[in-house]
Amino acid sequence: MKPQDLLCPKPAGLYCPPGDFYIDPVRPVDRAVITHGHADHARAGHGVAAATAETLAIMAVRYGEDFAGRQQAVPYGLGQGFTLNGVEVSLVPAGHVLGSAQVVVRWKGMTIVVSGDYKRRRDPTCKAFEPTPCDVFVTEATFGLPVFRHPDDAGQIAALLKSVVQFPERAHIVGAYALGKAQRVIKLLREAGYDQTLYVHGAMERLNALYEAHGVDLGPLAPATTSKTKAEFAGAIVIAPPSALADRWSRRFPDPVDCFASGWMRVRARARQRGVELPLIISDHADWDELTDTLDELRPGEVWITHGREEALERWCALAGIPARALRLVGYDEEEGE
Repeated sequence: MKPQDLLCPKPAGLYCPPGDFYIDPVRPVDRAVITHGHADHARAGHGVAAATAETLAIMAVRYGEDFAGRQQAVPYGLGQGFTLNGVEVSLVPAGHVLGSAQVVVRWKGMTIVVSGDYKRRRDPTCKAFEPTPCDVFVTEATFGLPVFRHPDDAGQIAALLKSVVQFPERAHIVGAYALGKAQRVIKLLREAGYDQTLYVHGAMERLNALYEAHGVDLGPLAPATTSKTKAEFAGAIVIAPPSALADRWSRRFPDPVDCFASGWMRVRARARQRGVELPLIISDHADWDELTDTLDELRPGEVWITHGREEALERWCALAGIPARALRLVGYDEEEGE
């Protein structure tokens, strides 16, 4: 049996013919298995949406309670999922954001693991990536170039706190993706000893509440739309979506220091283009070393690359003696806030 008999790329996404379901489809389908709650992977309108309970809760917050005809909550763990037409489907942690999962598909002795988006470094807001032996590993490659080697998170948070001390008369606005990145930055600040109130953009309030409901303590938060005067925000840290940095909304803060938490901040030209004064290289995706270390650890029979910088990772696999192919799936965005 060929791996393509079990999973194959279709215009709507990765399709499993024997099980008759899609993984992270980019359009509504009868049955979908969702890896995580980011909008380019989790879309509304499916007949059945299967995912972790956390991902389903995130989708309900973003799309409304009736985002699918039926919701199927799947617990983490090999053998803890479901079977469709003889195809076993399990979810194991991916380490990307709250509720994120790799999809383990087994049929007739073959195992394919679809990573979704993932990272290997510690994240205090979600379960860590669990490597799972497989015949085929389907990986992302958002940061699949050797230039992308993310520094230690603690050092980036230390740089932010140092700037707050250096410029007590200014507010620091941290641009961070509303799902996952924002909560991770908040939690990293708490672990670094910052116990003051953090101010958050309104677009993040419901997701922050969801994280707290799932046991992630974010500490004291307050809406950034509070009635405080501009001067009263001096020395404050504000967490907001990246788009807010260039919006009129940011003018309510005193001489703001624009910060941006993203793996793309490794590219200085991107930081300059966006007018970012303090780039923070914090990513929810695997960097080059994490990608290649994962493939070296798993040593699958084949590697399929869904999206991102496919060519460099394909070349690395060839040099490592691992057959690889780029699927070049469309519809998975490379968000600036990744």
